[in-house]
Amino acid sequence: MGSIKLEKVSKSFGEAVVIPSLDLEINNGEFCVFVGPSGCGKSTLLRLIAGLEDVSGGRILIDGKDATDLQPSQRGLAMVFQSYALYPHMSVRSNIGFPLKMAGVEKAEIDRKVEDAAKILNLTDYLERKPRQLSGGQRQRVAIGRAIVRSPECFLFDEPLSNLDAALRVNMRLEITELHHKLGATSIYVTHDQVEAMTMADKIVVLNKGNIEQVGSPLELYHSPRNLFVAGFIGSPKMNLLSGETAQKFGAPTVGIRPEHVTLSTTEGAWKGKVVVAEHLGSDTFLHIDIDGIGQITARASGEIPVRHGDTVYVTPDEERLHRFDDKGMAK
Repeated sequence: MGSIKLEKVSKSFGEAVVIPSLDLEINNGEFCVFVGPSGCGKSTLLRLIAGLEDVSGGRILIDGKDATDLQPSQRGLAMVFQSYALYPHMSVRSNIGFPLKMAGVEKAEIDRKVEDAAKILNLTDYLERKPRQLSGGQRQRVAIGRAIVRSPECFLFDEPLSNLDAALRVNMRLEITELHHKLGATSIYVTHDQVEAMTMADKIVVLNKGNIEQVGSPLELYHSPRNLFVAGFIGSPKMNLLSGETAQKFGAPTVGIRPEHVTLSTTEGAWKGKVVVAEHLGSDTFLHIDIDGIGQITARASGEIPVRHGDTVYVTPDEERLHRFDDKGMAK
């Protein structure tokens, strides 16, 4: 239950090709995140799975059955949108129960399912309120509750946290992850925020210009990016990418090194540089260092490192942690 398979799926809007052709399998119970820059096709791909857009080619299988031409209501999926899409004149109770009412479910059954969903989402005390009386995070939980009551095969999340402030985003990220573990249903989650992808996913699908660059677990993508695009996109701060003579010394046209895989010294090291910016974040400090002949790199250090803007530091990369890429940008 809840497995989804895409076979040679493509999508064009007129002459504009958004998704050339891709294959993908999402297993039952997985939390799969589509991630990539704006315009990479991730929301379009989610809408194709949901049935909100027609495919231009290929097939979509849900639990092994061809769902390519099924209406959204026939696919057994539930979608949570970025905009919440709540009815302002309805109570929280009515908003959550609305899809069941439209499906002709008996009132007693609707009440039971709404109460169960509200309990899971800590909304029991808010059931008689209107959406305008709720915080952004509470409104998003109502939208999720409306999906839960349908008992879907799969939850589809389209950038659901984009309208929330930073603190609420962290809280809701945790809540959605906990909810996934409680319900055990397949979830597909779209975001441009790779931190969300890394912290929430069982499986990450990295998209670029409608193509899948890599599929794998968060740590697989972090430690073994298959190309320069994934290497530069996954990780915060980003991987340092070096080319020219510096890279050639390490035997590749391009090499990458994570900010945490360099050591810093105020007395000696492989590269001498000057601190351009020191970002003190408490437990960590991120140093942006301008190195002669190389350019600017980022280094992660202890939050208590006594280094400031303008200081001279020495940087030494851990050569065993270097990532090497060929002249086509593929990992060697």
